[in-house]
Amino acid sequence: MGDIKTIGVLTSGGDAPGMNPAIRAVVRAAIFNGFNVKGIRHGYNGLINDDIFDMNLRSVSEIIHRGGTMLYTARSLEFQTLEGQLKAVENCKKHGIDALVVIGGDGTFRGAQAISRHGIRTIGIPGTIDNDIACSDYTIGFDTALNTAMEMIDKLRDTTQSHERCSVVEVMGRHAGYIAVNTGIATGALCVLVPEQPWDIDKDVIARIKETQAEGKKNFLIIVAEGAGKALKIAEQIQEKTGLDTRGTVLGHVQRGGSPSMRDRVVAAQMGVHAIELLQAGIYNRVVAMKNDAIVDYEIEEALNMKKELDPLMLGVAKVVSI
Repeated sequence: MGDIKTIGVLTSGGDAPGMNPAIRAVVRAAIFNGFNVKGIRHGYNGLINDDIFDMNLRSVSEIIHRGGTMLYTARSLEFQTLEGQLKAVENCKKHGIDALVVIGGDGTFRGAQAISRHGIRTIGIPGTIDNDIACSDYTIGFDTALNTAMEMIDKLRDTTQSHERCSVVEVMGRHAGYIAVNTGIATGALCVLVPEQPWDIDKDVIARIKETQAEGKKNFLIIVAEGAGKALKIAEQIQEKTGLDTRGTVLGHVQRGGSPSMRDRVVAAQMGVHAIELLQAGIYNRVVAMKNDAIVDYEIEEALNMKKELDPLMLGVAKVVSI
């Protein structure tokens, strides 16, 4: 355990189902191993503004099934400044925080990298529905978001079929198409549009609609990642070019909510415990990750410099099974 006595834990950036199970795992694993734990509300803003409190085993009771984050979350412009970072470091010293476990995405890890340069040891845990953390095959919240999107699109398919219309559904993911391609396969979408692959409305959408119409298909589902296009605009173009009654639907932030799935709860527990094991071994300034279903970790700078690409085979599967 060395000279680490007290660990702080925070969540930052966009919320994701499974953050609460991750907090729970960090707190209980830390206490089990003899550490004191401080909770930090509202991410790095809370670290700057001294929104810090003592946590114990009961602090994380009854949260494993809850979406969102009991520590709340925020994006902090002030923390991007040297002055803000120094305020955060001062509050860490004030509360005796020797190391921080931060749960979030790339922005959260960059914050951890910045504060580590001021002597605060850090461990990052990937929590984002977008599944776009380069060093990790899987991020906490992704599975729940997929299931939420799938359930909603299944309901939308019922009315799409009843009216023999085309539905264009926009899912989250910023500049990543992981939610789009997986939900597209799971819901039988005719087309999946992702930011990783250029697309053309006539070639990739209109032509496929007409091709399947010739085979007798009467209702159509198009999935678009928010970073690839806008559902309402695409719906207008389809209706104009085909005459089909076409509606656009934006699923929006509902994909961030809901009780975390079993997979997200289990992975959160694995990653949270691994984070504490690293600190107990005197290893820090790392990002916990999943590779080939195993929990691993990388030096934070190495993790941030990695690149992640959408598997083209998945796009191939989506196209083959949609005809």
